[in-house]
Amino acid sequence: MTTPALVPVTPPSRRLVVLPLARRTSVPQARVALVRPAMTRTNRHRQLPGRPARTRTSRLPRPVTTPAPARTVSLPPVVLPLARMMNAHRTLVALVRPARMPAQLLCTSNPCGSGQTCKDTKTAANSLNDYTCTCCTSDSTITKTGGPATCSSNECDKKPCGTGQTCNDPNPIPSKTGDYTCTCSNGVVATGGSATCTKDECTSNPCGTGQTCKDANTAANSLNDYTCTCTSDTTIKKTGGPATCAKDECASSPCGTGQTCNDPNQSPSSTSCNNDECASNPCGAGQTCKDPNQSPSSTGDYTCTCSNGVVATGGAATCTNDECTSSPCGTGQTCKDANTAANSLKDYTCTCTSDTTVKKTGGPASCNNDECASNPCGAGQTCKDPNQSPSSTGDYTCTCSNGVVATGGSATCTKDECTSSPCGSGQTCKDANTAANSLHDFTCTCDSDTTITKTDGPATCAKDECASSPCGNGQTCKDPNQSPSSTGDYTCTCSNGVVATGGAATCTNDECTSSPCGSGQTCKDANTAANSLHDFTCTCDSDTTITKTDGPATCSKNECDKNPCATGQTCNDPTPIPSKTGDYTCTCSNGVVATGGSATCTKDECTSNPCGSGQTCKDANTAANSLNDYTCTCDNDNSIAKKGAPATCTLDECAANPCGAQQTCNDPNLSAAVTGDYVCTCPDECTSNPCGTGQTCKDANTAANSLNDY
Repeated sequence: MTTPALVPVTPPSRRLVVLPLARRTSVPQARVALVRPAMTRTNRHRQLPGRPARTRTSRLPRPVTTPAPARTVSLPPVVLPLARMMNAHRTLVALVRPARMPAQLLCTSNPCGSGQTCKDTKTAANSLNDYTCTCCTSDSTITKTGGPATCSSNECDKKPCGTGQTCNDPNPIPSKTGDYTCTCSNGVVATGGSATCTKDECTSNPCGTGQTCKDANTAANSLNDYTCTCTSDTTIKKTGGPATCAKDECASSPCGTGQTCNDPNQSPSSTSCNNDECASNPCGAGQTCKDPNQSPSSTGDYTCTCSNGVVATGGAATCTNDECTSSPCGTGQTCKDANTAANSLKDYTCTCTSDTTVKKTGGPASCNNDECASNPCGAGQTCKDPNQSPSSTGDYTCTCSNGVVATGGSATCTKDECTSSPCGSGQTCKDANTAANSLHDFTCTCDSDTTITKTDGPATCAKDECASSPCGNGQTCKDPNQSPSSTGDYTCTCSNGVVATGGAATCTNDECTSSPCGSGQTCKDANTAANSLHDFTCTCDSDTTITKTDGPATCSKNECDKNPCATGQTCNDPTPIPSKTGDYTCTCSNGVVATGGSATCTKDECTSNPCGSGQTCKDANTAANSLNDYTCTCDNDNSIAKKGAPATCTLDECAANPCGAQQTCNDPNLSAAVTGDYVCTCPDECTSNPCGTGQTCKDANTAANSLNDY
């Protein structure tokens, strides 16, 4: 028979597996191996003749784990026939563990929730609950391993302040405690505890005997405003301390020799001389006598005071009185008078002899009390009073049939915490365990975002940062994303459109406040909105037409500062302002003046040769402002001259064509001073070459009227 091949069995988890083996068979040493996946190694042995092939399974190291409770693993059908044929009476026990799984990141499921960061220190699949949650928005020092950290702890939730006081926790985080404040309605504030809102300064009797005290303001922060008024004279008062009510006139020994002085009314406004009833020592031994009014007409008003404070008027006082003498407690109780002074009553104490903790002052104590006698528990509940001493109350228990127990009152056997709507609107509540003794396990889930949950309290589904009015007066606040994880993105918008993110906006900014123009100029900001910059204008006080935007104007500009005139000339700028240019003058030493440029102080008009050729030019005055005073003189006749223009030096009389037709005119002397000397000559007929080539022509008479005589 061939031995079947081994079949690996992969258990779903690490378990101690016990497999009962089948009845003995003839198959020698058939085995079932439970192996770990991906780690089994088989070796095929050399097959011997007549022996079936067999597979050897490598031994696995024994895993070091804590065994879980044993359970039977269902074997595949292929293994069952093998098990029936096995010839063994022993039990095969195999401790196996699951297959190695790929690394997992526990933080992927967001176990910390919003507002916290998750970090998984070990990502092995068998390493669980070692991730760490850290508060990221409130306090990064708060962490927790294996679950969400407690990032918020408002001390005011415990109502630490007194009734009528307002509690405020400025830092509601676990690491910051004791900084909450309790504020009274009258403004008294205390930090780290309930405030003392009122304090009557008269309680400590600051005025003393013989004076009445009245506190004008009992607010705890209003001190030294109480008034002391003398009972003997209500006109005598003092604020913040005892008044001076008595003035003993006998102190100055006003009475004569042999007389006794007594001032019965020691008011500063009263004087007399009387007898003292205490002089006869009417009180008993150890008592103090005092006569408040020693007037002869006032008798029997003296007082006798015991050392323990007991006072009697008009006679000796009874100083002691033990109230236990009359056995006021009865049997089974002991009596003790705390103060045996005669004026101290009802201060005796009765103590039960069966239970010395049970006591009562001023009357007999109740030494036995079974609280279950009144059936305080509900129907179907069992009541038990473990201590029936009167001093032990509220310790009885009521037990439900499901084991829920309540002390000091009827038990609520079941309680769905969601019934009271603890989550509020917009959230879904689910109680994990409705047993009455299972509390604070309900979960609130935001309807708008089901990933936001909180156990034992409402989840923070929305957080409108504008609720605290962070913007200034007249500004509009808007929180675009009211998720608790989104903070600092609210905007503050001014009425003029200025917008700031994450804080109050600066709505206005008058740029002229910093005096950017300087002295001698007036500044005006065209737009004082905080987001409108560089639009202020500077105007010169000396010339309001000169302005400049976003900087000081240039109010003074003397063109002479640049020395525009030539050497030796005087420069003068009559209006040294930027808007007036080119009006400066340059003045020569000879008085020549030029405007808007350097002056030409001298000018020889002959330089430009105004007379032309054949004439001599002479400038009588070369001053630049002396013009047209030059003279042109003809070179051919220096008697011919002209001032301020060229002279007429030549005169060709032939220019007027004085000769007749076909005559030639010739003026031998072109001087303007010589006239009438021109000559008219008739034409020579040979001029036209009438003879032609090869012949010589001669005109016998060139007179104009002598023709054809060549």
